[in-house]
Amino acid sequence: MRWGGEGAGSRKGFGRLQHGRRGSFVSLASGFLALWIGALTPVMASADASAIGIRVLLLDNVSSVVVDGRARRGSARFAAPGPHEVDGRRVHGSVELSRDSGGLRVVNELALEDYVAGTLLGEVSEGFGDVVLRAQAIAIRTYALHRRAHPRSPDFDVEANTAAQVYLGVDGETPAALDAARATRGQILTFAGEPILAVFHSAAGGRTATAAEVWGRDVPYLVSVGVPGEEDSPDTYWRAPVSAEELASALAAAGRDVGRVRDVRVARRTPSGRSAELRVQGSDGDVEVSGETLRRVLGPTRLRSTLFEVRRTADGFVFVGSGNGHGVGMSQWGARALSRSGANPQQILARFYPGARVERISSRTVFAPRAASALAARATADVGASQ
Repeated sequence: MRWGGEGAGSRKGFGRLQHGRRGSFVSLASGFLALWIGALTPVMASADASAIGIRVLLLDNVSSVVVDGRARRGSARFAAPGPHEVDGRRVHGSVELSRDSGGLRVVNELALEDYVAGTLLGEVSEGFGDVVLRAQAIAIRTYALHRRAHPRSPDFDVEANTAAQVYLGVDGETPAALDAARATRGQILTFAGEPILAVFHSAAGGRTATAAEVWGRDVPYLVSVGVPGEEDSPDTYWRAPVSAEELASALAAAGRDVGRVRDVRVARRTPSGRSAELRVQGSDGDVEVSGETLRRVLGPTRLRSTLFEVRRTADGFVFVGSGNGHGVGMSQWGARALSRSGANPQQILARFYPGARVERISSRTVFAPRAASALAARATADVGASQ
């Protein structure tokens, strides 16, 4: 997830896509399965989802890019509706290349609903079934609109990778993805009338984390809830061996040089059981490091989550954990389990974003700025939707 201030980038004629003053969004509130029935009933509103555009950063600071079969090294614009092929990725809409001293920036502007269909299978497996795909489509659409209201740059709204959501483009538009996008067309999650920060992750390890546990500030609908049924996830149990030398090097890269690492212990846990602080003893002194910092420097594919224990081995240490991702918002494996118990998309979303509701996009939810959502934006300024 990321949040930022209001952008003022140029909007060069993308057909019927409308770009007004951008609003602000908030996040999810607390609760359990009590919101099971009817809590997220879609509310009809007035805006046309097809009239909203999203600007996707495809590439940045590159020396050249191949667009529609030809290498490009300078500024250029390729008009909508497309599709255009950009370094092998086919996309709808327009493509704009801009060059500065850092290199080329490549931005694809397309309709929101095309973005949802082309992103869905970048974030969840088609095998999770139609119900989960529809819940995920609503979350993806909502997250994109949140970022649109709080851009990190005047040039784009979201990145095409894990810095935001993984956008596959036209090649991701399978029949199942298109069906999920169409079935939920224009539906978003809101809290107090504003689109929420709809973050999600692969598996929670039995309980989700609050926004405060991970990013240091409460967000009313991003609270900790129990997640049964994740046993089929490949991340229910994982081990990550790390040598003492590798750990020392990673800590030094994070500005915490302790020399040779002698011991690592979890010093403090969050309310959901994640490692908040670790105490590292080294030949040159002791330091404390957050679980999130250690996960970042060792890499999220090594430390799949911060829900772990640390054990000493002959060669160094082994991190033994559960779950995958930051643990906030919707667990995709938890959503799968709920769908197999008969839950519909609205019931799944009610479970993981308690206090939120599903509405159809309106000019109020997309363009009306609210102070509360700006506060939520500042809480999680540098996090992708599913990191």
